[in-house]
Amino acid sequence: MRALCVTRQGDPVTPNIELLDLPEPVPSQGELLVATEASALNHLDLWVGRGLPGIDTQYPHIGGSDGCGRVVGVGAGVDEAWMDQRVIFNFAVEIPHEPRPNASPAGREIYMIGEHTPGTHAERFTAPASNAVVVGETEDPIQAAAYGLTHLTAWGMLRTKARLRAGETVLITGIGGGVALAALNIANHFGCRTIVTSRHQWKLDKALELGATDAVLDEGEDWSRTVRSLTDRRGVDICADSIGAAVHTSCLKSLARGGRFVACGCTSGAHPKTDLTRLFWNQLQVLGSTMGDMSEFRQAVALFTGGHLQPVIDSVVPAADGQAAFGRIESGAQFGKVVVVWS
Repeated sequence: MRALCVTRQGDPVTPNIELLDLPEPVPSQGELLVATEASALNHLDLWVGRGLPGIDTQYPHIGGSDGCGRVVGVGAGVDEAWMDQRVIFNFAVEIPHEPRPNASPAGREIYMIGEHTPGTHAERFTAPASNAVVVGETEDPIQAAAYGLTHLTAWGMLRTKARLRAGETVLITGIGGGVALAALNIANHFGCRTIVTSRHQWKLDKALELGATDAVLDEGEDWSRTVRSLTDRRGVDICADSIGAAVHTSCLKSLARGGRFVACGCTSGAHPKTDLTRLFWNQLQVLGSTMGDMSEFRQAVALFTGGHLQPVIDSVVPAADGQAAFGRIESGAQFGKVVVVWS
């Protein structure tokens, strides 16, 4: 089978992407074998290519933590009724442990298909049937492939961790990335006021077209005064951030009293300068969020299959142009998801 592989660790990642012929995977017990129709790239694909601390990635490595396809095989113990179903997955697979009294569900341990194991950027992939959701014949597999991980992540951030309520004001940093656009999608669905930031005016303009209420150009300086002026100096209820150190201070200073800061990433660095006085005086909440469980995934996917939410697609490329797809996200030039088609 053909597979887009990272052939060796390096930064930049794009020169190390090759389309190789590899053996087709065999489903293990509890798994589905899926013929890939489309797979979508995430920033995680770049992190894997650059090398992640504590993970001994074996190269060539098949990445990909988003994909849609048809079931063409089942492992032991899996119902044959899965055959020929069009499916997407929660590729964050929970590692089972002995139950502990009063353990927090947020403390679950996961492994990521596409990071710790081979992923979706291939003509065939395997994944646990327990993590699959049927999306049906009427859904576009390109849209389905682009939807899963980013909307699960944004749902976990906004609805589960930050407890988003209809009508609140939400600040979303770095609009144009997949998670930021998914957060805008979800906040719009709940009738929230949304303020988005970007270093690029053209991305802000596109976000306004998608329903963002206000847009703030990030020119490398503290933009919290602008955010507060847009809210009559009150500040925002929630800030959803995946940028990290470069904007952390502006995010905290943009929050209203009792506001919630929720982070799912730190592409600009993991060690920001913070403001503890503001944190305790304004009774702010700082929350971390990583993907989500199957209950959250089903809730998020129901909005897709119900026709309420659609992902933003930047570009669609054939597998033969997979290196260009990686180059697109590595340059930061994308607005929305970059999708690779396999059939």
